[in-house]
Amino acid sequence: MSKSRSVTWLKISGICGLLTPIVAFSCIFLAIYFAPEFSWTHNALSDLGVMPGVTAALFNYGLISSGVLGLIFATSLPSATSFLGVASADGKLRSMPHRGRVGALFFLSACIALTAIGVFPEDVKPMHFIASVAFFVLLICALLSLGIGLWRLKQKPWAMFTLLLGAVAAAPWLLLLVVRYVSGVAIPEFIAAVAGGSWAAIFGFKILRLASQAKAS
Repeated sequence: MSKSRSVTWLKISGICGLLTPIVAFSCIFLAIYFAPEFSWTHNALSDLGVMPGVTAALFNYGLISSGVLGLIFATSLPSATSFLGVASADGKLRSMPHRGRVGALFFLSACIALTAIGVFPEDVKPMHFIASVAFFVLLICALLSLGIGLWRLKQKPWAMFTLLLGAVAAAPWLLLLVVRYVSGVAIPEFIAAVAGGSWAAIFGFKILRLASQAKAS
């Protein structure tokens, strides 16, 4: 792929990274708005996918759309981190370390699982349960692996930020194993999703800036 095409793809994927959480959370909050019976402490977010009326459609199609956007974003992560290497302290271009590439694969797989959550609503068993567990496990693994990869690229601020979000995504689930602080799982699901969505949006914006700088050089 030529440099111009690579830069164009970086821009597209960066935009997709920004849009991923916007689409996901807009649809989730709209679904909640149309479902007054939904409870943050007693329900799972996936319960929205089987509620009557427009709620189920908003939730399921929102997850499918955001999953596809995230998938496009994820394909650019290895090349984007190579661009990041240019900005390293010694100015040397580095390819993505092994753990970082694994992290990109984890993130891509998490986006496939997110799409599957929408395709297989809660009443489609056991596919929905498998997709839901896979999404959160893969998302946490992705953030932690990408954080390690970014650290090895000498991008310590980005690495620490990514690792922090990985810890934030994992913490409510680990706490739930120790203390059953809610009867449902909507809260840990939402916290983990916000952590992953925040990283996608902020890193997507970074990719857009990298693409603009690469085009100008």
